[in-house]
Amino acid sequence: MKKGLKLIGALSLATVLLYGCDKAATSTPAGESATKEFKQGDLNVAFVYTDSVINKYDYFKTKSEELTEKGKRFEGDLQGRASGFQQEVQNFQQTGGNMTVNQQRAKQEDLAKKEQNLMTYRDNLMQELSADEATLYSDVYDRVQEYLKKYAEENDLTLVLSYTRGGAVWYGNDALDITESVIEGLNKAYTAAPADTAK
Repeated sequence: MKKGLKLIGALSLATVLLYGCDKAATSTPAGESATKEFKQGDLNVAFVYTDSVINKYDYFKTKSEELTEKGKRFEGDLQGRASGFQQEVQNFQQTGGNMTVNQQRAKQEDLAKKEQNLMTYRDNLMQELSADEATLYSDVYDRVQEYLKKYAEENDLTLVLSYTRGGAVWYGNDALDITESVIEGLNKAYTAAPADTAK
């Protein structure tokens, strides 16, 4: 489960996060564009290590642990059903010789149907877990994006890049690394949030 979470996380959040930072609003004549044009020297850039932000974000850790526990419950339930089915197959193999041909045929058809139902149930559980993972990463992405926008505005940043091995950023000076500051801020905001919104 954790490998799946890490893989999806790397794929889901490996994009470059770009955030424009508007300075204090100034009045503009009617018809004139309010968009500020930046010169190269005006750009204030920073980056975060994507994997670190995800894996050290308390909200993500809490929700992924809940998802792992759900996966374990599903696995236990599935194993219980599979064991019951296997026992029924063994009973048929032991007592099937005492049945008529029609009874044997009916029992085989019943077992085949139960096996198909078990496989369908397994597939449904896997799809549900996969959908939960996708929802979690989408939620984490939205939360990080929202926080980084505020962070960029408060720290006069024009760009916040996502640094992932093999991604678009090949090098970043350590002075531009705001990963720990962002993680600290995200966790502080998560801890301070009311219980109903922190879920």
